[in-house]
Amino acid sequence: MPLYQMFCITKHYPEYKHIRELIRQSATHVMKAGGVVRKIESSGTRTLPQRMKRQGPYVDIGDYWSLYFDTNPRTLRSLNGIMRRDPRVLRWTVLKLADKVEDIAKQGEQLASGRGPLN
Repeated sequence: MPLYQMFCITKHYPEYKHIRELIRQSATHVMKAGGVVRKIESSGTRTLPQRMKRQGPYVDIGDYWSLYFDTNPRTLRSLNGIMRRDPRVLRWTVLKLADKVEDIAKQGEQLASGRGPLN
């Protein structure tokens, strides 16, 4: 299964239960489909670079977080559908980091030995 990183910007709420529920929902969706959640990172609350609007009024502040996971492409499409329909989500993107975990390990070895892609 490919390794993905989903980077998400959500509307800021005074209580974090809304964001926690969205992250739990996303991670549970991946795991129920047979995927693996590798890491969840929060980048905190920040002022947005520009006003954003999705399913509601404009907002100036957002919460940034990332989800690293392995899953199949069909589950990825359904996860994108969940994010599209959720009113808490302002923007999201999914990056494919590698086809296999071994590919990431090889890249790390090359960087550590100084034989990186740019050398």
